[in-house]
Amino acid sequence: MSNNKQSLIKALNKTLGTSRVLSTVEECYAYSQDASNTREITQIPDAVVFVATANEVLEVVKFARKYKTPIICRGAGTNTVGACRVEHGGIILNFSRMNKILEINKENMTAKVQPGVILGDLQSKVEQLGLFYPPDPSNLKVSTVGGSIAQASGGAKTFKYGSTKNYVIDLEIVTADGRIMRTGSDTVKNATGYDLTSLFVGSEGTLGIITQATLKLIPKPESRKVLMAYFDTVEGAVEAVNLIVSQRIFPATIDFMDANAIQTVEKFYPAGLLTDKAATLLVEIDGFEVSMNYQQAIVEEIFKRCNAANIRVSHNEEEYERIWSARRASMGACALLKPNVTTDDVIVPRENLPALVKGIRQICEKHGLTACLVGHVGDGSVHPQIPIDYNDEDEYRRYKLAKSEIYELTATLNGLLSGEHGIGAEKRPFISKVIGGTALDFMRKIKKSLDPDNILNPYKIF
Repeated sequence: MSNNKQSLIKALNKTLGTSRVLSTVEECYAYSQDASNTREITQIPDAVVFVATANEVLEVVKFARKYKTPIICRGAGTNTVGACRVEHGGIILNFSRMNKILEINKENMTAKVQPGVILGDLQSKVEQLGLFYPPDPSNLKVSTVGGSIAQASGGAKTFKYGSTKNYVIDLEIVTADGRIMRTGSDTVKNATGYDLTSLFVGSEGTLGIITQATLKLIPKPESRKVLMAYFDTVEGAVEAVNLIVSQRIFPATIDFMDANAIQTVEKFYPAGLLTDKAATLLVEIDGFEVSMNYQQAIVEEIFKRCNAANIRVSHNEEEYERIWSARRASMGACALLKPNVTTDDVIVPRENLPALVKGIRQICEKHGLTACLVGHVGDGSVHPQIPIDYNDEDEYRRYKLAKSEIYELTATLNGLLSGEHGIGAEKRPFISKVIGGTALDFMRKIKKSLDPDNILNPYKIF
């Protein structure tokens, strides 16, 4: 162990106590990776610290500056782009002790939370009070609020309700130069100066450290239903979506699964899915109870007009969960095909979605890969789930080629590399495909201005 590292760990132990600092190789190894499921070589962090207050985070930042050591913030480690992967050693900031819901204000319809709060727990708490926090990434039962803010998470309900960035109105941030600041206020509108809050949402821990968030809440919808139907083509499914929206029906969720995803789910988690169809569409409607039959009738009529097959409707919470369980099982089913499974989240304007789905299929077929495609039709987001064996050198090489070509295709379709997962280390080499040089230059200047010593999650994003 170097003298610099020894001095750092000694300072951390003195400030936080030895019970909240991990420093052995065995203890730190588990924190060198996240859920990006990569075979790239990573480093083991110098230390993992379990902070409990913003002032403790402030002290750690001061040590990091003194010893020129990177800081990587970590929630549940469920991100899939290597955003909290350790590439240059450093300190892992673990927020599992900062997990309190500090306040739920019914009058203001806001919630103040620490970054380690589990997203699903927050949703349950506010719904008990008749309120609603819509962002719902698929891993919400373990995902933390801080992590979802850092990655600008979205989820299935983005089409109607927006993503995480639409609900963060104030952040408490520890800056790289060792200060604490607020970026907004408790008000739901703010036209007072630059929008600093939005700057930090989606910044992946590269600009500042989130120690508290104030979130906007909305009234909880009185009722909800999900409808499921099958289509002979992806184009038919997208046409149905456009017709639904044209009838002024605004579904909470519009999700799809392609043929490979349907067949894979049915193989490992039988749910009575039709495996001879090109796509299945899941449309969730919500609102006042008196409006549900009206919305359902319009959606069913459009499904029939688009030659949809086997239309199913949930009539209670059990049926609702049963229908959604098939969609949620897609990643787990893919994981049973090969030792490893990768996922992505390219996004294009909805009019280009059929071309994106078709193109991804062709790219994967060309490289001898299986792709199970799921996604959010409403906002044009596609999650290609590609099962591979990392120990197969040739297959891994083909996967890397396919991934690059998928990003090229996305760029030609006026899309972006990420709608809700972020860039991290995994997509870093490809960001220039969709972001121009001038914009990237200004992003680097913002990073340099806020983190001149490059200690906050260095070299992520670009």
